[in-house]
Amino acid sequence: MAGGFLYKLILSEENIRRTIARLAHEIIEKNKGLENVVLVGVHTRGVPLAKRLAEEIYKFENIRLPIGTLDFAFYRDDLGVLPAPPALKQSDIPKPLNDKTAILIDDVLYTGRSARAAIEALLAFGRPQSIQLAVLVDRGHRELPIRPDYVGKNIPTAKNEKVQVCLNEIDGQDSVSIVGEEN
Repeated sequence: MAGGFLYKLILSEENIRRTIARLAHEIIEKNKGLENVVLVGVHTRGVPLAKRLAEEIYKFENIRLPIGTLDFAFYRDDLGVLPAPPALKQSDIPKPLNDKTAILIDDVLYTGRSARAAIEALLAFGRPQSIQLAVLVDRGHRELPIRPDYVGKNIPTAKNEKVQVCLNEIDGQDSVSIVGEEN
C-alpha cells in the first residue's frame, strides 16, 4: 500500500528476556568482582532495563548492584533547535561514583549523541573509574565515536526507519520493532 507504514517485529518478549540474561552474563564476565559496579538507567526505557539487568545479575551472582537513574536533557547538543524544552525527569545516582564502574543502560544507540550527553551528565555526579555502555539495540548510523561495551542486538536500519522499543513497565508489552514509511 503506497504511503503506508512498515512494521517488522525484531524481538519478542521472550527474545528480550533472553537478551537481558545474556547481557547480564557479559557484564558479570567483563567486571570480575561486582562490588564497585553501579548500573545507571538512562530515562526513559533504560531505567527498567537497568532494573531487569540488576535482577538477572542477582539471580546469577547473588549480588544486589546499586541502580541509578539519569536524565541528560540539559546536556543535549540540540537544545537550541528544539521546538520546546525537553521534559525533565529525576536523576538519582548512587553516591559516591568515584572509583566505581558506572554502566550506562539505554534502549537504543543511534547517532551516539544521546550517549555522549548521558556520559557528560553522569560526570556531573562524580568521577567514576570507568564508564561502560550497554544497549538493548544498536541500529548504527553513528555521528560520534561512541561504541557500546554490551549490545543486545545489532539491527541495521535505514535512516528513515525508527526502532520502537516497548517495555512492559512503560508500554504494557515487551517488543522491539522497526517502523518505517513504505515507499
